[in-house]
Amino acid sequence: MLVLMDKTKWVLALSALSLGLLSGSALAQLRSSTALSVPAVLSATTQRPADFIVAIVNSEPVTNSEVRTRVLRFEQQQAQRGGVLPERSEIAKQVLERLIIERAQLQHGRDTGVRVEETAVDQGVQNVARQNQLSVDELRKRLTDDGNSWAQFRSDIRDELMLARTREREVDSRIAISEAELDRFIKEQADNLDPNAVDLNLSQILIEVPERAIPAQVAALQARAQRVLDRANKGDDFAALAREYSDAGDKASGGALGMRPADGHAPIFVQATANAKSGAVVGLVRSDAGFHILKVIEKKQAGLPTLMVQQSRARHVLLRASAQLSDSAARDQLLAIKADIAAGKTTFEAAAKATSQDGSAKDGGDLGWASPGQFVPEFEEVMNSLSIGQISEPFQSRFGMHLMQLVERRENAMSEREQREQARASLREKKQEEALNTWSQDVRARAYIELREPPL
Repeated sequence: MLVLMDKTKWVLALSALSLGLLSGSALAQLRSSTALSVPAVLSATTQRPADFIVAIVNSEPVTNSEVRTRVLRFEQQQAQRGGVLPERSEIAKQVLERLIIERAQLQHGRDTGVRVEETAVDQGVQNVARQNQLSVDELRKRLTDDGNSWAQFRSDIRDELMLARTREREVDSRIAISEAELDRFIKEQADNLDPNAVDLNLSQILIEVPERAIPAQVAALQARAQRVLDRANKGDDFAALAREYSDAGDKASGGALGMRPADGHAPIFVQATANAKSGAVVGLVRSDAGFHILKVIEKKQAGLPTLMVQQSRARHVLLRASAQLSDSAARDQLLAIKADIAAGKTTFEAAAKATSQDGSAKDGGDLGWASPGQFVPEFEEVMNSLSIGQISEPFQSRFGMHLMQLVERRENAMSEREQREQARASLREKKQEEALNTWSQDVRARAYIELREPPL
């Protein structure tokens, strides 16, 4: 069977190229998985020729170029999301503080024996490549062609993994949840529940309409948007449609807007999806920017574990890369299998039995019913994007190259034990944020910090 998701979500969410800034807490940064496109990353990692030290943390320097890189990265992320930017001096101030805290935490991790294996760094590199729809070789070429060091890139990922492991170890030891505390939390959530408060996970496709477009242009663009909407309603891969047709800055990530409280999305998006269920496609939604097509990836009541959970049942074929089978060769083989299935030469089940290198091969690749969070994120992301009966394009996870077919979906009632475990996870996440903030400040207070010239 496909290996289940790791206990820790911290490491799986990390990307050295997608670290958020100016969030309410460091934990919120780790939960964020918004990926930058490679061109944005490359321009954000270009350093100024002149450099100088802006701070010393114990014996290690923080340089102006490090601050500038993070500032540019944050500004590009905000531009992609359409966010309002503070003054650059304020961004630089907060970025410097974040770098000081991170540097102190990295030193603490090394001093207390935290290690990151090369295999973990390799997996981090693969995750970044996958987020940007590139192979590892293509990612390396794009970075090195623009004058960026591959060794430094891997070092950045190693540092992110070191931070995650250090934070997880230190914070977990500070958290304890009793059954009585869990009972109180469940009761408080039920008593305070706002029936109108929901969390929405949306994806979008934007067909942009120029500000001064004449009626004929608007009509043509609306017709284009309608054609894309028709394809989405017929079951075409929404993420692939977004990457091909969307004019929004989030197109590289398949149009993903992520899970947010309803008031974190545009009001017109919330209104348009008010009566839509998980998996529904909604459109056309007209805004000042143009015509939007929305997909409701998930909708759940905010603040309280849902009583129903959407489960998916999928089949897959897994090919593992080896000295005899490269990633590109595995992808070509899976494309050939998909073509044979479409032509009626074989079935997905038969292909899985004959070809798959996963333990599920004997069952025709059937993975059984799966609840959210059961599989690793890169696998679950593709599974959630498919419509019933649809076969994915070949995609890569940490286990190899996959071809997947979604067999069916269902809404399944959670047992009382499952509801309590979900409530426990929510309470633990809340306490993690508090504990992480406390620990981060403790580590900073113990460090010797010397501020020098302010960053430019």
